[in-house]
Amino acid sequence: MISREPTIERLATAQQLLLEPFGLDETHLSRALAEIQAHQVDDADLYFQYTRSEGWSLEEGIVKTGSFSIDQGVGVRAVSGEKTAFAYSDDISEASLLDAARTVRAIGAASRGGRVKVPSRNVASSRSLYPALDPIATLDSTAKVKLLERVEQMARKKDSKIRQVMAGLAAEWDVVMVARADGTLAADVRPLVRLSVTVIAEHKGRREVGSSGGGGRFGLAYFDDARLQDYVDDAVKAALTNLEARPAPAGEMVVVLGPGWPGILLHEAIGHGLEGDFNRKGSSAFSGRVGQRVAAPGVTVLDDGTIADRRGSLNVDDEGNPSQRTVLIEDGILRGYIQDSLNARLMGVKPTGNGRRESYAHIPMPRMTNTYMLGGDKAPEEIVASIRKGLYATNFGGGQVDITSGKFVFSASEAYWVENGKIQYPVKGATLVGNGPDALTRVTMIGDDMQLDTGVGTCGKEGQSVPVGVGQPTLRIDGLTVGGTA
Repeated sequence: MISREPTIERLATAQQLLLEPFGLDETHLSRALAEIQAHQVDDADLYFQYTRSEGWSLEEGIVKTGSFSIDQGVGVRAVSGEKTAFAYSDDISEASLLDAARTVRAIGAASRGGRVKVPSRNVASSRSLYPALDPIATLDSTAKVKLLERVEQMARKKDSKIRQVMAGLAAEWDVVMVARADGTLAADVRPLVRLSVTVIAEHKGRREVGSSGGGGRFGLAYFDDARLQDYVDDAVKAALTNLEARPAPAGEMVVVLGPGWPGILLHEAIGHGLEGDFNRKGSSAFSGRVGQRVAAPGVTVLDDGTIADRRGSLNVDDEGNPSQRTVLIEDGILRGYIQDSLNARLMGVKPTGNGRRESYAHIPMPRMTNTYMLGGDKAPEEIVASIRKGLYATNFGGGQVDITSGKFVFSASEAYWVENGKIQYPVKGATLVGNGPDALTRVTMIGDDMQLDTGVGTCGKEGQSVPVGVGQPTLRIDGLTVGGTA
Protein backbone atom coordinates (compact mmCIF):
# COMPACT_ATOMS: atom_id res chain seq x y z
CA MET A 1 0.00 0.00 0.00
CA ILE A 2 1.31 3.43 -0.96
CA SER A 3 0.88 6.01 1.80
CA ARG A 4 0.76 9.78 1.34
CA GLU A 5 2.47 12.46 3.37
CA PRO A 6 0.19 13.26 6.38
CA THR A 7 -0.49 16.85 5.32
CA ILE A 8 -1.70 15.70 1.89
CA GLU A 9 -3.63 12.81 3.43
CA ARG A 10 -5.52 15.15 5.76
CA LEU A 11 -6.33 17.48 2.89
CA ALA A 12 -7.65 14.54 0.86
CA THR A 13 -9.83 13.42 3.78
CA ALA A 14 -11.26 16.92 4.12
CA GLN A 15 -12.00 17.17 0.41
CA GLN A 16 -13.74 13.77 0.41
CA LEU A 17 -15.98 14.78 3.33
CA LEU A 18 -16.50 18.49 2.75
CA LEU A 19 -16.31 19.12 -1.00
CA GLU A 20 -16.93 16.03 -3.13
CA PRO A 21 -20.35 15.03 -1.66
CA PHE A 22 -21.63 18.50 -2.59
CA GLY A 23 -20.18 18.68 -6.09
CA LEU A 24 -17.48 21.17 -5.08
CA ASP A 25 -13.79 21.33 -5.86
CA GLU A 26 -10.99 23.86 -5.48
CA THR A 27 -12.25 25.82 -8.50
CA HIS A 28 -15.46 26.63 -6.65
CA LEU A 29 -13.49 27.80 -3.61
CA SER A 30 -11.37 30.09 -5.78
CA ARG A 31 -14.53 31.50 -7.37
CA ALA A 32 -16.05 32.31 -3.97
CA LEU A 33 -12.85 33.97 -2.77
CA ALA A 34 -12.65 35.95 -6.00
CA GLU A 35 -16.18 37.23 -5.36
CA ILE A 36 -15.03 38.58 -2.01
CA GLN A 37 -11.88 40.11 -3.48
CA ALA A 38 -13.89 41.96 -6.10
CA HIS A 39 -14.13 44.51 -3.27
CA GLN A 40 -11.13 45.88 -1.42
CA VAL A 41 -10.49 43.62 1.57
CA ASP A 42 -7.32 42.83 3.51
CA ASP A 43 -8.04 39.15 4.03
CA ALA A 44 -10.66 36.49 3.37
CA ASP A 45 -11.12 32.81 4.09
CA LEU A 46 -13.51 29.88 3.85
CA TYR A 47 -13.71 27.47 6.79
CA PHE A 48 -15.35 24.08 6.22
CA GLN A 49 -16.04 21.71 9.10
CA TYR A 50 -17.47 18.23 9.67
CA THR A 51 -17.90 17.08 13.27
CA ARG A 52 -19.10 13.71 14.51
CA SER A 53 -19.53 13.43 18.27
CA GLU A 54 -20.80 10.91 20.79
CA GLY A 55 -21.39 10.96 24.53
CA TRP A 56 -22.38 8.48 27.26
CA SER A 57 -23.14 9.05 30.93
CA LEU A 58 -23.63 6.67 33.85
CA GLU A 59 -25.38 7.38 37.13
CA GLU A 60 -26.81 5.12 39.85
CA GLY A 61 -25.25 2.10 38.18
CA ILE A 62 -26.94 2.50 34.82
CA VAL A 63 -26.18 4.35 31.60
CA LYS A 64 -28.80 7.10 31.68
CA THR A 65 -27.97 9.05 28.54
CA GLY A 66 -26.36 8.45 25.18
CA SER A 67 -26.02 10.95 22.38
CA PHE A 68 -24.71 11.04 18.82
CA SER A 69 -24.60 13.98 16.44
CA ILE A 70 -23.18 15.09 13.11
CA ASP A 71 -22.72 18.77 12.29
CA GLN A 72 -21.27 20.29 9.15
CA GLY A 73 -21.12 23.67 7.48
CA VAL A 74 -19.00 26.50 6.15
CA GLY A 75 -18.05 29.92 7.49
CA VAL A 76 -17.09 32.75 5.11
CA ARG A 77 -15.10 35.72 6.38
CA ALA A 78 -13.83 39.00 4.95
CA VAL A 79 -11.55 41.38 6.83
CA SER A 80 -10.96 45.06 6.11
CA GLY A 81 -8.79 46.95 8.55
CA GLU A 82 -10.14 46.15 12.01
CA LYS A 83 -13.59 45.20 10.69
CA THR A 84 -14.73 41.64 10.06
CA ALA A 85 -17.75 40.53 8.05
CA PHE A 86 -18.85 36.95 8.57
CA ALA A 87 -21.54 34.61 7.28
CA TYR A 88 -22.07 30.89 7.76
CA SER A 89 -24.34 28.12 6.55
CA ASP A 90 -24.97 24.47 7.31
CA ASP A 91 -25.77 24.09 3.60
CA ILE A 92 -22.51 23.34 1.82
CA SER A 93 -23.20 24.21 -1.82
CA GLU A 94 -21.89 26.50 -4.53
CA ALA A 95 -24.97 28.73 -4.22
CA SER A 96 -24.52 29.12 -0.45
CA LEU A 97 -20.82 29.84 -0.85
CA LEU A 98 -21.40 32.55 -3.44
CA ASP A 99 -24.28 34.11 -1.49
CA ALA A 100 -22.11 34.28 1.64
CA ALA A 101 -19.17 35.66 -0.37
CA ARG A 102 -21.31 38.46 -1.83
CA THR A 103 -22.67 39.25 1.63
CA VAL A 104 -19.34 39.58 3.42
CA ARG A 105 -17.58 41.46 0.61
CA ALA A 106 -19.81 44.45 1.40
CA ILE A 107 -17.29 45.27 4.12
CA GLY A 108 -14.91 46.37 1.36
CA ALA A 109 -14.90 50.07 0.56
CA ALA A 110 -15.25 49.94 -3.24
CA SER A 111 -15.00 47.68 -6.26
CA ARG A 112 -11.54 47.28 -7.67
CA GLY A 113 -12.85 46.78 -11.17
CA GLY A 114 -11.18 44.53 -13.66
CA ARG A 115 -10.52 40.87 -13.26
CA VAL A 116 -9.36 39.42 -9.95
CA LYS A 117 -6.17 37.39 -10.28
CA VAL A 118 -6.54 33.91 -8.80
CA PRO A 119 -3.46 33.14 -6.67
CA SER A 120 -1.57 29.90 -7.13
CA ARG A 121 -2.48 26.92 -4.97
CA ASN A 122 -0.37 26.56 -1.83
CA VAL A 123 -0.87 23.64 0.57
CA ALA A 124 0.07 24.98 4.01
CA SER A 125 2.71 23.14 5.97
CA SER A 126 1.40 21.47 9.11
CA ARG A 127 2.48 19.23 11.93
CA SER A 128 1.62 15.59 12.69
CA LEU A 129 0.88 15.61 16.40
CA TYR A 130 -1.90 13.02 16.67
CA PRO A 131 -3.46 10.19 14.66
CA ALA A 132 -6.22 10.97 12.17
CA LEU A 133 -8.38 8.14 13.51
CA ASP A 134 -12.07 8.43 14.35
CA PRO A 135 -12.08 7.78 18.14
CA ILE A 136 -15.80 6.94 18.15
CA ALA A 137 -15.01 3.82 16.13
CA THR A 138 -12.18 2.65 18.41
CA LEU A 139 -14.63 0.91 20.80
CA ASP A 140 -18.09 -0.49 20.13
CA SER A 141 -21.11 0.60 22.17
CA THR A 142 -21.03 -2.45 24.44
CA ALA A 143 -17.39 -1.83 25.33
CA LYS A 144 -18.10 1.85 26.08
CA VAL A 145 -20.88 0.93 28.50
CA LYS A 146 -18.68 -1.68 30.18
CA LEU A 147 -15.91 0.91 30.54
CA LEU A 148 -18.22 3.23 32.48
CA GLU A 149 -19.48 0.33 34.59
CA ARG A 150 -15.88 -0.54 35.49
CA VAL A 151 -15.35 3.02 36.68
CA GLU A 152 -18.34 2.73 39.02
CA GLN A 153 -17.24 -0.66 40.35
CA MET A 154 -13.73 0.63 41.03
CA ALA A 155 -15.04 3.67 42.89
CA ARG A 156 -17.46 1.76 45.11
CA LYS A 157 -14.81 -0.84 45.87
CA LYS A 158 -12.33 1.87 46.82
CA ASP A 159 -14.16 3.01 49.98
CA SER A 160 -17.42 2.16 51.74
CA LYS A 161 -18.16 5.88 52.19
CA ILE A 162 -18.82 6.30 48.47
CA ARG A 163 -22.57 6.76 48.04
CA GLN A 164 -22.87 7.80 44.42
CA VAL A 165 -20.76 7.56 41.25
CA MET A 166 -21.24 9.52 38.04
CA ALA A 167 -19.10 8.85 34.98
CA GLY A 168 -19.08 10.29 31.49
CA LEU A 169 -17.38 9.38 28.23
CA ALA A 170 -17.14 11.68 25.20
CA ALA A 171 -15.52 11.24 21.78
CA GLU A 172 -15.33 13.58 18.80
CA TRP A 173 -13.96 13.42 15.26
CA ASP A 174 -13.45 16.87 13.75
CA VAL A 175 -12.38 17.46 10.14
CA VAL A 176 -11.66 21.04 9.06
CA MET A 177 -10.48 22.68 5.85
CA VAL A 178 -9.38 26.29 5.32
CA ALA A 179 -9.09 28.09 1.98
CA ARG A 180 -7.53 31.56 2.16
CA ALA A 181 -7.50 34.47 -0.25
CA ASP A 182 -3.76 34.09 -0.84
CA GLY A 183 -4.26 30.59 -2.27
CA THR A 184 -3.41 28.73 0.93
CA LEU A 185 -5.18 25.43 1.55
CA ALA A 186 -4.95 23.71 4.92
CA ALA A 187 -6.75 20.83 6.61
CA ASP A 188 -6.75 18.97 9.90
CA VAL A 189 -8.32 15.78 11.19
CA ARG A 190 -8.72 16.05 14.97
CA PRO A 191 -9.67 13.22 17.32
CA LEU A 192 -10.65 14.14 20.87
CA VAL A 193 -11.74 11.98 23.83
CA ARG A 194 -12.48 12.65 27.47
CA LEU A 195 -13.52 10.57 30.47
CA SER A 196 -14.80 12.08 33.71
CA VAL A 197 -15.66 10.59 37.08
CA THR A 198 -17.41 12.27 40.02
CA VAL A 199 -18.07 10.61 43.36
CA ILE A 200 -20.08 11.61 46.41
CA ALA A 201 -18.83 10.39 49.77
CA GLU A 202 -20.87 10.46 52.98
CA HIS A 203 -19.86 10.10 56.62
CA LYS A 204 -21.87 10.95 59.73
CA GLY A 205 -24.43 12.87 57.69
CA ARG A 206 -21.86 14.98 55.84
CA ARG A 207 -21.54 14.69 52.06
CA GLU A 208 -18.66 15.84 49.87
CA VAL A 209 -17.79 15.60 46.17
CA GLY A 210 -14.60 14.62 44.37
CA SER A 211 -13.90 14.67 40.63
CA SER A 212 -11.20 13.56 38.23
CA GLY A 213 -10.70 12.52 34.62
CA GLY A 214 -8.60 13.03 31.54
CA GLY A 215 -8.28 12.69 27.81
CA GLY A 216 -6.58 13.96 24.70
CA ARG A 217 -6.26 13.48 20.95
CA PHE A 218 -6.23 9.69 20.59
CA GLY A 219 -8.55 6.70 20.66
CA LEU A 220 -10.60 5.29 23.52
CA ALA A 221 -8.10 2.48 24.12
CA TYR A 222 -6.16 5.09 26.10
CA PHE A 223 -8.56 4.47 28.99
CA ASP A 224 -7.16 1.16 30.20
CA ASP A 225 -7.78 -0.22 33.70
CA ALA A 226 -4.64 1.34 35.16
CA ARG A 227 -5.65 4.81 33.96
CA LEU A 228 -9.22 4.37 35.12
CA GLN A 229 -7.92 3.38 38.55
CA ASP A 230 -5.82 6.57 38.68
CA TYR A 231 -8.87 8.71 37.93
CA VAL A 232 -10.98 6.86 40.50
CA ASP A 233 -8.25 7.12 43.15
CA ASP A 234 -7.97 10.88 42.62
CA ALA A 235 -11.74 11.44 42.74
CA VAL A 236 -12.24 9.32 45.87
CA LYS A 237 -9.25 10.91 47.60
CA ALA A 238 -10.65 14.39 46.94
CA ALA A 239 -14.08 13.46 48.33
CA LEU A 240 -12.68 11.75 51.45
CA THR A 241 -10.29 14.64 52.06
CA ASN A 242 -13.12 17.14 51.92
CA LEU A 243 -15.08 15.07 54.45
CA GLU A 244 -12.39 15.98 56.96
CA ALA A 245 -11.97 19.59 55.84
CA ARG A 246 -12.29 22.48 58.28
CA PRO A 247 -13.27 26.06 57.45
CA ALA A 248 -10.46 27.87 55.65
CA PRO A 249 -8.73 30.81 57.36
CA ALA A 250 -8.77 34.25 55.73
CA GLY A 251 -6.18 36.97 55.24
CA GLU A 252 -2.96 37.72 53.42
CA MET A 253 -0.61 34.75 53.53
CA VAL A 254 1.84 32.51 51.72
CA VAL A 255 0.09 30.28 49.20
CA VAL A 256 1.68 27.24 47.56
CA LEU A 257 0.02 25.93 44.41
CA GLY A 258 0.42 22.28 43.44
CA PRO A 259 1.56 21.15 39.98
CA GLY A 260 -0.61 20.40 36.95
CA TRP A 261 -4.25 21.51 36.98
CA PRO A 262 -3.65 24.50 39.33
CA GLY A 263 -2.12 26.00 36.18
CA ILE A 264 -5.71 26.97 35.41
CA LEU A 265 -5.02 30.04 37.55
CA LEU A 266 -2.06 30.87 35.28
CA HIS A 267 -4.27 30.32 32.22
CA GLU A 268 -7.03 32.61 33.44
CA ALA A 269 -5.15 35.30 35.34
CA ILE A 270 -2.18 35.59 32.96
CA GLY A 271 -2.88 33.78 29.69
CA HIS A 272 -5.99 35.70 28.65
CA GLY A 273 -4.18 38.96 29.35
CA LEU A 274 -1.49 37.93 26.82
CA GLU A 275 -3.92 37.38 23.92
CA GLY A 276 -3.28 39.73 21.01
CA ASP A 277 -6.73 41.28 20.66
CA PHE A 278 -6.77 42.61 24.23
CA ASN A 279 -3.27 44.02 23.86
CA ARG A 280 -3.86 45.62 20.45
CA LYS A 281 -6.85 47.43 21.92
CA GLY A 282 -4.88 48.41 25.04
CA SER A 283 -7.37 46.73 27.34
CA SER A 284 -4.97 44.25 28.97
CA ALA A 285 -2.85 44.83 32.05
CA PHE A 286 0.08 43.66 29.87
CA SER A 287 -0.51 46.10 26.99
CA GLY A 288 2.64 47.86 25.74
CA ARG A 289 4.92 46.01 28.13
CA VAL A 290 6.92 43.77 25.76
CA GLY A 291 10.55 43.78 26.90
CA GLN A 292 9.62 44.79 30.44
CA ARG A 293 9.78 42.74 33.62
CA VAL A 294 6.31 41.47 34.45
CA ALA A 295 7.19 38.51 36.70
CA ALA A 296 9.76 37.35 39.20
CA PRO A 297 13.10 36.00 37.90
CA GLY A 298 12.78 32.34 36.95
CA VAL A 299 9.19 32.64 35.72
CA THR A 300 8.95 31.43 32.11
CA VAL A 301 5.50 30.98 30.55
CA LEU A 302 4.82 29.34 27.19
CA ASP A 303 1.87 28.62 24.97
CA ASP A 304 2.63 25.45 23.03
CA GLY A 305 0.25 23.93 20.51
CA THR A 306 2.84 21.41 19.31
CA ILE A 307 2.80 18.84 22.14
CA ALA A 308 1.85 15.41 20.78
CA ASP A 309 -1.63 14.07 21.64
CA ARG A 310 -2.50 16.94 23.98
CA ARG A 311 -6.04 18.23 24.27
CA GLY A 312 -5.02 21.78 23.36
CA SER A 313 -2.69 20.88 20.49
CA LEU A 314 -3.35 21.53 16.78
CA ASN A 315 -1.61 20.49 13.57
CA VAL A 316 -2.81 23.79 12.10
CA ASP A 317 -4.93 26.47 13.69
CA ASP A 318 -8.36 27.47 12.37
CA GLU A 319 -6.82 29.95 9.94
CA GLY A 320 -4.48 27.41 8.35
CA ASN A 321 -1.33 28.48 10.22
CA PRO A 322 0.83 25.73 11.76
CA SER A 323 0.76 25.64 15.55
CA GLN A 324 3.81 26.94 17.40
CA ARG A 325 5.69 26.92 20.68
CA THR A 326 5.55 30.56 21.75
CA VAL A 327 7.55 31.98 24.65
CA LEU A 328 5.35 34.60 26.29
CA ILE A 329 7.36 35.40 29.42
CA GLU A 330 11.05 34.49 29.68
CA ASP A 331 12.78 34.65 33.06
CA GLY A 332 10.25 37.27 34.11
CA ILE A 333 10.49 39.42 30.93
CA LEU A 334 7.47 39.77 28.63
CA ARG A 335 8.49 38.58 25.14
CA GLY A 336 5.26 38.67 23.15
CA TYR A 337 1.60 37.87 22.79
CA ILE A 338 -0.63 35.12 21.44
CA GLN A 339 -1.69 36.09 17.91
CA ASP A 340 -4.19 35.25 15.21
CA SER A 341 -3.82 36.64 11.66
CA LEU A 342 -5.95 39.77 12.05
CA ASN A 343 -4.36 41.07 15.24
CA ALA A 344 -0.86 40.08 14.10
CA ARG A 345 -1.29 42.09 10.89
CA LEU A 346 -2.56 45.15 12.75
CA MET A 347 0.27 44.93 15.32
CA GLY A 348 2.96 44.37 12.70
CA VAL A 349 4.03 40.92 13.93
CA LYS A 350 3.67 37.35 12.70
CA PRO A 351 0.78 35.04 13.64
CA THR A 352 1.67 32.47 16.31
CA GLY A 353 -0.75 29.75 15.18
CA ASN A 354 -3.37 30.69 17.79
CA GLY A 355 -6.30 31.63 15.56
CA ARG A 356 -9.08 29.43 16.93
CA ARG A 357 -12.86 29.18 16.65
CA GLU A 358 -15.46 26.97 18.27
CA SER A 359 -16.98 25.95 14.93
CA TYR A 360 -17.71 27.03 11.37
CA ALA A 361 -20.42 29.29 12.84
CA HIS A 362 -17.87 31.44 14.71
CA ILE A 363 -15.12 33.87 13.77
CA PRO A 364 -11.51 33.08 14.77
CA MET A 365 -9.76 35.00 17.53
CA PRO A 366 -6.46 34.62 19.42
CA ARG A 367 -6.86 31.75 21.88
CA MET A 368 -4.53 29.67 24.03
CA THR A 369 -3.60 26.05 23.24
CA ASN A 370 -1.48 24.45 26.01
CA THR A 371 -0.31 27.19 28.38
CA TYR A 372 2.17 26.39 31.14
CA MET A 373 5.06 27.59 33.27
CA LEU A 374 8.44 25.87 33.09
CA GLY A 375 9.85 24.18 36.18
CA GLY A 376 12.53 25.54 38.48
CA ASP A 377 15.11 23.98 40.81
CA LYS A 378 13.24 23.43 44.09
CA ALA A 379 11.88 20.10 45.34
CA PRO A 380 8.14 20.39 46.04
CA GLU A 381 8.69 19.05 49.56
CA GLU A 382 11.13 21.89 50.20
CA ILE A 383 8.57 24.45 49.05
CA VAL A 384 5.84 23.12 51.35
CA ALA A 385 8.35 22.88 54.20
CA SER A 386 9.17 26.59 53.75
CA ILE A 387 5.66 27.67 54.83
CA ARG A 388 5.49 28.99 58.38
CA LYS A 389 1.74 29.60 58.17
CA GLY A 390 -0.14 29.38 54.91
CA LEU A 391 -2.24 27.52 52.38
CA TYR A 392 -1.29 24.62 50.10
CA ALA A 393 -3.81 24.41 47.24
CA THR A 394 -3.67 21.30 45.06
CA ASN A 395 -6.87 21.58 43.03
CA PHE A 396 -9.17 24.31 41.79
CA GLY A 397 -12.78 24.74 40.77
CA GLY A 398 -14.15 27.84 39.06
CA GLY A 399 -12.85 31.38 38.91
CA GLN A 400 -13.31 34.84 37.41
CA VAL A 401 -10.83 37.28 35.90
CA ASP A 402 -11.01 40.91 34.78
CA ILE A 403 -8.65 41.20 31.79
CA THR A 404 -8.22 44.98 32.05
CA SER A 405 -7.26 45.13 35.72
CA GLY A 406 -5.85 41.60 35.99
CA LYS A 407 -7.88 40.95 39.15
CA PHE A 408 -8.93 37.34 39.76
CA VAL A 409 -10.98 35.26 42.19
CA PHE A 410 -10.49 31.47 42.30
CA SER A 411 -11.98 28.82 44.55
CA ALA A 412 -9.78 25.94 45.74
CA SER A 413 -11.57 22.58 45.63
CA GLU A 414 -8.77 20.81 47.54
CA ALA A 415 -6.46 22.67 49.91
CA TYR A 416 -4.56 22.22 53.17
CA TRP A 417 -3.54 24.42 56.08
CA VAL A 418 0.22 24.33 56.75
CA GLU A 419 2.11 25.42 59.87
CA ASN A 420 5.85 25.24 60.45
CA GLY A 421 6.34 23.32 57.21
CA LYS A 422 3.85 20.56 58.13
CA ILE A 423 0.44 19.90 56.61
CA GLN A 424 -2.04 20.20 59.48
CA TYR A 425 -5.48 19.47 58.01
CA PRO A 426 -7.56 19.95 54.86
CA VAL A 427 -9.61 23.14 54.54
CA LYS A 428 -12.76 24.00 52.64
CA GLY A 429 -14.05 27.28 51.21
CA ALA A 430 -10.65 28.83 50.42
CA THR A 431 -10.80 31.54 47.74
CA LEU A 432 -7.70 33.10 46.21
CA VAL A 433 -8.03 36.80 45.46
CA GLY A 434 -5.38 38.79 43.66
CA ASN A 435 -4.05 40.49 40.56
CA GLY A 436 -2.44 38.35 37.85
CA PRO A 437 0.52 40.57 36.92
CA ASP A 438 1.14 41.36 40.60
CA ALA A 439 0.93 37.69 41.61
CA LEU A 440 3.65 36.81 39.08
CA THR A 441 6.05 39.21 40.82
CA ARG A 442 5.34 37.48 44.16
CA VAL A 443 6.57 34.03 43.04
CA THR A 444 9.48 33.19 45.34
CA MET A 445 10.02 29.44 44.78
CA ILE A 446 9.49 27.32 41.66
CA GLY A 447 9.38 23.53 41.84
CA ASP A 448 11.19 21.05 39.62
CA ASP A 449 7.98 19.04 39.11
CA MET A 450 6.26 20.75 36.16
CA GLN A 451 3.19 18.77 35.10
CA LEU A 452 0.53 19.24 32.47
CA ASP A 453 -3.07 18.62 33.42
CA THR A 454 -4.67 15.25 32.62
CA GLY A 455 -6.59 16.60 29.62
CA VAL A 456 -9.86 18.09 30.85
CA GLY A 457 -9.65 21.82 30.13
CA THR A 458 -12.17 23.85 28.14
CA CYS A 459 -11.69 27.60 27.72
CA GLY A 460 -14.48 30.10 27.18
CA LYS A 461 -14.07 33.51 25.53
CA GLU A 462 -16.76 35.75 24.07
CA GLY A 463 -19.21 32.86 23.99
CA GLN A 464 -16.86 30.42 22.25
CA SER A 465 -15.48 27.26 23.89
CA VAL A 466 -12.35 25.41 22.75
CA PRO A 467 -10.29 22.56 24.28
CA VAL A 468 -7.09 23.66 26.02
CA GLY A 469 -4.32 22.39 28.25
CA VAL A 470 -2.67 23.95 31.31
CA GLY A 471 0.31 23.14 33.48
CA GLN A 472 2.83 24.37 36.02
CA PRO A 473 5.23 23.18 38.71
CA THR A 474 4.67 23.62 42.44
CA LEU A 475 4.81 27.38 43.12
CA ARG A 476 5.19 29.48 46.24
CA ILE A 477 3.49 32.90 46.04
CA ASP A 478 3.99 35.33 48.93
CA GLY A 479 1.38 37.75 50.18
CA LEU A 480 -1.66 36.42 48.35
CA THR A 481 -5.10 37.21 49.77
CA VAL A 482 -7.18 34.23 50.84
CA GLY A 483 -10.89 34.61 51.44
CA GLY A 484 -11.99 31.91 53.87
CA THR A 485 -14.94 30.73 55.90
CA ALA A 486 -13.31 30.56 59.33
